[in-house]
Amino acid sequence: MKKNRILLTTIFAAVIGLVLVAADHIDAPDAQGTTADITDFYAFQGEDTNNLVFVANVQGLLSPSATAETSFDENVLVEFNIDTNQDNTEDFVIQAIPRDGVMYFFGPFTPSVTGLNSTINENATAGEVAITAYNSTAVTSTNAVGMKFFAGPRDDPFFMDFARYGEIIVGNAPGFNSPGSDTFAGTNVMSIVVEVPKSMIGSSGTINTWVEAKAKQ
Repeated sequence: MKKNRILLTTIFAAVIGLVLVAADHIDAPDAQGTTADITDFYAFQGEDTNNLVFVANVQGLLSPSATAETSFDENVLVEFNIDTNQDNTEDFVIQAIPRDGVMYFFGPFTPSVTGLNSTINENATAGEVAITAYNSTAVTSTNAVGMKFFAGPRDDPFFMDFARYGEIIVGNAPGFNSPGSDTFAGTNVMSIVVEVPKSMIGSSGTINTWVEAKAKQ
């Protein structure tokens, strides 16, 4: 694959011990509604407790009918960043980028450049997986070192009564209803999942991790 310089368009950051769940469905105008719009980021210990799982969801609020015609943008790199020494700079990255119906993964590796710019490191190829089509059985793959991969549409896991939240913010409602109404019910996201042995990224017990979507310039 050709190496490309990638520039940052969307960033979503968080900290993880064993479990992280974070969502961001309303982004800045330059990112909101684009193919680089990150909606959710999850990081947690795998069913195999020797592994960590990273999940990035993009392109939120897709209707099922739209999802059938939607896939990942080949000009957008999704990069999982992992800081193992608490200096808020990535020590390892895992990159994911689609090509012709396949999601290619690179890493984890130590990047030569940190921050807003990235270069795809094809020498650190970790694996690949066919992108699962809408309304199809999930396609997964596992590489020789035990990393596991998935890419494709999934039901949006985020639950929130966003309309009610808006009313609360402007002072027109005292609080959420019980039960509330899930604004995101029936909508989909495009999901990228990678499971990686802890031994490949250090095992200090606590890491900082964040995900970026970077558009090719």
